[in-house]
Amino acid sequence: MTRKPSGNEIRQMFIDFFVEHGHTAVPSMSLVPGGDSTLLFTNSGMVQFKDVFIGTDKKPYTRAVDSQKCMRVAGKHNDLEDVGRDDTHHTFFEMLGNWSFGDYYKKEAIAWSWQLLTEVWGLPKDKIYATCFEDDKGNVPRDDEAADAWREQPGFNPEHVLFFGRKENFWQMAETGPCGPCSEIHLDRGEEFDNLRGKPHRCGVNGECTRFLELWNNVFIQYNLFDDGRLEPLPQKHVDTGMGFERIVSVLQGVDSNYKTDLFTGSLEVLRSLTGHSEKEMLDNFTPYRVICDHVRSAAFLIADGIVPGNAGRNYVARMITRRAARFGSKIGLNEPFLAQVAEAVIRQYGDFYPELKKATPAILDNLTREEIRFARTVEAGSNHLENLLAELRAERSGTETKRVLDGHKAFDLYATYGLPFEISRDIAREQGLDVDEQGFNEAKEKHALASGGGKAMGKLGGEDAEFYAEILKNLQSKKKLGKDGVEYDPYTGTQVDKYSGLEVLALVVDGQLVESANLDDQVEVVLPKTGFYIESGGQVDDTGYIRSFGSSTAEGSGEQEGGWEIEVTSMRRPSAGVIVHVGTVISGQPKVGDSAVAEVDATRRHDIMRNHTATHLLHKALHVVLSDQATQAGSLVAPTYLRFDFNHPEALTPEQLDRIERMVNDAVAADMPVHKESKSLEEAKKEGAMALFGEKYGETVRTISILGSSGSQTPMEQTSSSSSSTAGQQKYSYELCGGTHLERTSDVGAFLIVSEGSVAANVRRIEAVTGRGAYELIQKRFKAIKQSAAILKSSVDDVPKKVESGQNEIAELKKEVANLRAQQALSTFSAQLSSVRAVKDVNVLAAEIPNADADTLRMLADKFREKYPKGGVAVLITGATVIAVVTEDLVKRGIKAGELITGIGGKGGGRPNMAQGSLSNGGADALAHVGRIVEEKLK
Repeated sequence: MTRKPSGNEIRQMFIDFFVEHGHTAVPSMSLVPGGDSTLLFTNSGMVQFKDVFIGTDKKPYTRAVDSQKCMRVAGKHNDLEDVGRDDTHHTFFEMLGNWSFGDYYKKEAIAWSWQLLTEVWGLPKDKIYATCFEDDKGNVPRDDEAADAWREQPGFNPEHVLFFGRKENFWQMAETGPCGPCSEIHLDRGEEFDNLRGKPHRCGVNGECTRFLELWNNVFIQYNLFDDGRLEPLPQKHVDTGMGFERIVSVLQGVDSNYKTDLFTGSLEVLRSLTGHSEKEMLDNFTPYRVICDHVRSAAFLIADGIVPGNAGRNYVARMITRRAARFGSKIGLNEPFLAQVAEAVIRQYGDFYPELKKATPAILDNLTREEIRFARTVEAGSNHLENLLAELRAERSGTETKRVLDGHKAFDLYATYGLPFEISRDIAREQGLDVDEQGFNEAKEKHALASGGGKAMGKLGGEDAEFYAEILKNLQSKKKLGKDGVEYDPYTGTQVDKYSGLEVLALVVDGQLVESANLDDQVEVVLPKTGFYIESGGQVDDTGYIRSFGSSTAEGSGEQEGGWEIEVTSMRRPSAGVIVHVGTVISGQPKVGDSAVAEVDATRRHDIMRNHTATHLLHKALHVVLSDQATQAGSLVAPTYLRFDFNHPEALTPEQLDRIERMVNDAVAADMPVHKESKSLEEAKKEGAMALFGEKYGETVRTISILGSSGSQTPMEQTSSSSSSTAGQQKYSYELCGGTHLERTSDVGAFLIVSEGSVAANVRRIEAVTGRGAYELIQKRFKAIKQSAAILKSSVDDVPKKVESGQNEIAELKKEVANLRAQQALSTFSAQLSSVRAVKDVNVLAAEIPNADADTLRMLADKFREKYPKGGVAVLITGATVIAVVTEDLVKRGIKAGELITGIGGKGGGRPNMAQGSLSNGGADALAHVGRIVEEKLK
């Protein structure tokens, strides 16, 4: 290669090479791993294919190639601490990969790797090394198959095949499950790239220096790992490869740092224009530049995928990296908001390949600037408080060299109070030779999350019983009971599948065991050849219903049935690719394998769900019109009784905005627009402008939901916002990717009522609403309450608000009168009590109980006391459990303090030395009897 290719060209060359070799190019999945509760972020290329490997999914292709967006800022895959300190680490990066699902294996994968690296990209053959697996902890066979494949490559030096053990060359997904040996490809870049040159070190492949660079890892998945350590061959062998995009770009562009590639050129130029630094000045202080470029890129991609800065989980990471970038900006003199300008350079560099960046440009720029401003308000106070804590730590060192660590709970208080993320506190501490207790911080954070109604985000890997059900599927396919795709799944065309369609009970599972029959009250999982029950996905809950067998008549004309049974289905799941199980309880009879049955969805409940799901799409549209296109989905729940919709927005909605949204949805309902469902390729749907939803995982073929509005009869919402593309005279009023069940027309929603709006997390709001029957019930409940109120108020329904307002005003006036009367009564009582002031030595002491007063009244009376006794006076006044103490200034100087008087009579409280307020657990005369004695003791 004579000309150095650009980063975008290198990415495309990789994809094109494998497409030419029969691979399907698939788009990157979101940084939010849809349907995977085990990960905070997509952190490798294999995440989107994990279900294929564990057997719970099947793709329409057996070869794939992609460039996957990845984030590594949490858990064991956390590169944050290294970012900026070297030239290779990133929080966000791309992983190039090619995949084989039971298709080609080691020979082809290695040959294509060699061909791409040496023939297409022209890397020197004599500088390439390949590592292969040789077990150092057990008896797994050495991977001679891969080693031999490498030795066969034209121009490859056979001596460059090196063997390593499990740590370097054996890959596994989890503690159990698919695993296998891997072969890593390393490049000798020469002595000039040795960062430890001239120092004693181990130089070589997997050595200690940077001369030998790992470029590509070919993973060969061929075993299944069991709890007891056994390895058994998989029925199908897979290939999973991963190449760090930034790394290969640095090699092909001939630079010694990922940050010197054209991937970061635009961002660095923006920063230099802001700082006024020369290139040499920048490189002399490169760490802040690297951190800012990396973090802004990460934040831009996160926000484009719906993750805005916030307080918990993924949102916390977006906030942390944004604020950390802002802090590093201050190190190079950038003290005004600047991150949006860097983000614009990121969007220019990546926007063509990742169009979601261009689409989300306003959201990216707005969120970054908003977060910078918010952080600037508190960072100084937070940093000063941290500096005080660190100063105390340094003082504790007392000459010892032991490294001091700031208590993690104190670090969390800094975040909760000042918005100072743990990672920034740790940066500041380490700059001073100190550290912060991460475990303590996480404990405090988790405790706070639980107290706030949150919880841990991560769950089990999933697919724990995939192998069990895969065997069931294989057996049923061998008996011709199921086709190659397994159980037929169609929740869209009807709610009943009956025995005349060949519906036979194929398998029953009770307590994890295959059984021939199930008994009354058994918790059972049922496999049928087809089902119309919806499986929870995209926020929509499972269908419920019944599976019934009516048996056969026992005698002619008797009407009785023999062998009939019924299972109540309470949930659905897909434990393995091609297998769908109905989970439920036997409520009558004894189901048997081979019985004919009818599977019937609860149609009323399904229809309620459909109302709420179609209404969710109308709500999403209304939010975009009333607020902005940045009000993107951040989560949802579609249940039979209500819908819940989370969306990105920085502030509470006003009553007027909520009214507009509710009215617009109801206008769309009244417009009786058709709801069109269609299946098409993901690429085609995206090109047409279909909106993808937060956290969803999409296949190559997707279902789209179009709500179509007639151009001749626009709803008010359509008049407010221009529609998207039109089809046969009908405009696409709303167009989203969605696998849920929907109505035929919007009018079937019935009515739409917003029940509540509130905050879920920083910059994330939540609306809960009801439709159809739920809306009718709410209207009836509220109308009934209004009618009851009207009867009580002796007014018409329309006059209830006026009556209530009038009543409230009248009550307020009466309260004022009562308060005045009580104050007059208290003043009268107090005036009488003044005659009982007694002298303790040379001090005038009043200890009095004032019935039916409040704290404000007591303070007023205390001021009256000080007016009468400006010097040499002490008063303790009690009403109920409230106590106020006052001391004149001359006595404060003699050692009498108001707060100590309260604690001296058994109370709790505080305030200034001359006036304090508190409460008594045991009020009244018994407490007051001690006041004179306390004063006397203080004057000794």
